[in-house]
Amino acid sequence: MFESYNYLCCLGVIRMKWTISQLQKHRSKDFPIDEIVNVNVDDLKKMDQTIRNVSPMHITGRADIASTRVTFHIRIKGYLVLPCSRTLVDVNYPIDVETTETFLLKGYDYETDEEVHQVQGDVIDLMPILHEILVLEVPIQVFSDDDQSSEEGAPQSGKDWEVIQEQDKKDKIDPRLAGLAKLLDQDDPSSNS
Repeated sequence: MFESYNYLCCLGVIRMKWTISQLQKHRSKDFPIDEIVNVNVDDLKKMDQTIRNVSPMHITGRADIASTRVTFHIRIKGYLVLPCSRTLVDVNYPIDVETTETFLLKGYDYETDEEVHQVQGDVIDLMPILHEILVLEVPIQVFSDDDQSSEEGAPQSGKDWEVIQEQDKKDKIDPRLAGLAKLLDQDDPSSNS
């Protein structure tokens, strides 16, 4: 029973790192990937300092292994903890990305329009690519939907000012123009019908 179970394969998935010889054993066979990977937040912070934390990422997909290349078709799900642009409180920003990453094996060179990665040594390591994908998913601005979180962050009002929502601004009529609005309503023939 345990002879058919390749424990090196699963250890590789947890680290997202495989040797070429490990992968070549699975050439022309199904190589599924379905693992939870702990991403080092310090590595991500070196690339983008706004990232405060990262959840374990669920990586699913498969690898297509040929004699000259290895192509990973993966989906990455989890969340990043980023600061709210308005209040600076932590916001769980969901990540759900599908990507295809191709690695060219040693000694092979292709003319192609797609982006490919050259294998360094005899190990394929997906973690640097995973880090890059996560950093590229960080939006310019993130806003917290939770009104209670605003109490923890930046103040929402002060002396002679308050933060208002766009909808509140549209519904509110300037008192100086309220008389004009009534006059326009009286002159509008479509309002009588």
